[in-house]
Amino acid sequence: MEYLSFELPIKELMDQYQTCSLVGEESGVDVKLACSQIEDKILEKKKEIYSNLTPWQRVQLSRHPDRPYTLDYIHGMADKGSFLELHGDRNFADDPAMIGGLITLDGQRVMIIGTQKGRTTKERQHRRFGMPNPEGYRKALRLMKLAEKFNIPVVTLVDTPGAYPGLEAEERGQGEAIARNIFEMVQLKTPIFTYIIGEGASGGALGIGVGNKVYMLENTWYTVIAPESCSSILWRNWDHKEDAANALNLTPKDALREKFIDGIIEEPLGGAHYDQETTYLNLKNSILQNIKAFSKFTGQELETQRQDKFIAMGQFKG
Repeated sequence: MEYLSFELPIKELMDQYQTCSLVGEESGVDVKLACSQIEDKILEKKKEIYSNLTPWQRVQLSRHPDRPYTLDYIHGMADKGSFLELHGDRNFADDPAMIGGLITLDGQRVMIIGTQKGRTTKERQHRRFGMPNPEGYRKALRLMKLAEKFNIPVVTLVDTPGAYPGLEAEERGQGEAIARNIFEMVQLKTPIFTYIIGEGASGGALGIGVGNKVYMLENTWYTVIAPESCSSILWRNWDHKEDAANALNLTPKDALREKFIDGIIEEPLGGAHYDQETTYLNLKNSILQNIKAFSKFTGQELETQRQDKFIAMGQFKG
């Protein structure tokens, strides 16, 4: 387990607990009481730290290297052997930073699409750190259109620091691809449910983020720009990333208050990586509940609800 800087007090207690257990095993001395007391301290410290997270600390948790990614959720939620990955945009190429395909959740067929990061250095480069090219967004739209044709609900999982900013991506129409997705998703005649499972930055997130319902996991963020980039623009360096995180109102509670999202999916104490199975179950239950709730909506009703939802965002009354 890798610990973030603000989690070091927990690590110290965990080290004490491991030492206590080791002493008991090697010496034969009964250390159950001592170890139990350390366990209680660990729980108390976790509650103290995770109930008072700053926006920047939540950003750090969303990027934790042990945190589950889109493929982890797919394999953790889907019925065994049901995932059929689909590739390519039928225009230029396949994009490994954007994955998608058909799965079943307790027998319910779903088209699932999401941005994918990598674990190793080589895989991170291959996936471009979860930053899709235009062909990634066009692949996502192709799969959504396919789902619409067969009346299959669409689920999108967002975990991206933004769309890929490379020269070739711009030459192939990065801005148009994202804009086209937003335009088409609003009009789709099948239910769309979006979940922010990690980072949700800018148009890179919106390119697959126009849903009838939008949710954020507890330790994620969703805003127009990454805190480091905001700091770089306003202060000409990254030193003010914490100030930027505070100013951007990027936490799930901020987004829920401003009605950008419809709810927050609870994570295990410490984050999704502490108990991935519980996180998968929480997300799966939310998806199935939403599919059931929207099952009687007509295509036109789904489109109207989605339009009204996003048109209402950003309205200001003086």
